[in-house]
Amino acid sequence: MPFSFRLDKETAARIRRLAAATGRTKSDVVREAVARYAPEDRSRHEAGASALDRLRAYVGVVTTEGAQYSQKTHAKFRAALEQKHRARRSR
Repeated sequence: MPFSFRLDKETAARIRRLAAATGRTKSDVVREAVARYAPEDRSRHEAGASALDRLRAYVGVVTTEGAQYSQKTHAKFRAALEQKHRARRSR
């Protein structure tokens, strides 16, 4: 399937040199580069992966040093709103 795109001169020259050095076409060089950059297996896996699967590398990376930020969030939010409201009244 024909597909066209614009390359800078340096990239086009690199593709041309690589194709000549390996005896392949420029299209073959680009196809291999795309296959190495974004393996089909990985993209299929990621497409069907859950949010946890996609973020697994980041889960547990950050520590709160024991702070319980997710406890009593409703009360903390309400207190912040009340404080903001009181600050506006005092103007």
